[in-house]
Amino acid sequence: MNKFLIPSIDKIDQVAQEFLNAYSQPAVFCFYGSMGAGKTTFIQALCRKLNVVDVVNSPSFAIVNEYNTDSGEAIYHFDFYRLKEEEEAFDLGYEDYFYANSYCFVEWPEKIASLLPPKRYDVKVTVLDDHTREIEVSSAE
Repeated sequence: MNKFLIPSIDKIDQVAQEFLNAYSQPAVFCFYGSMGAGKTTFIQALCRKLNVVDVVNSPSFAIVNEYNTDSGEAIYHFDFYRLKEEEEAFDLGYEDYFYANSYCFVEWPEKIASLLPPKRYDVKVTVLDDHTREIEVSSAE
């Protein structure tokens, strides 16, 4: 298990780089945390460090966004918050994304718990105070 501390928003890119140094291989990262904890903000920082050339925003209505890096690699960003039933994820072809050997960042993974790949990282984002966040990463395998 790894822990990362974001002491303030101006340190988020530095922490994102530390995160990516620890997890340098594409994988599925499932982000858990309360509404407003900073999951999307941290994913945006990760995408900046991965040299994403597209605008990175929450896919809360589209459910999945695909971003491209400056080298043409695809990165997938999911937000399952609005799903009412787990089965709705089948319409997206979620398996194609999860097993594409790309970075997949998943917000609200608890909405599709039984569909998550066994080989993944669970990322817990905890609000410590108005400016400080703790990122705790554990392997689900």
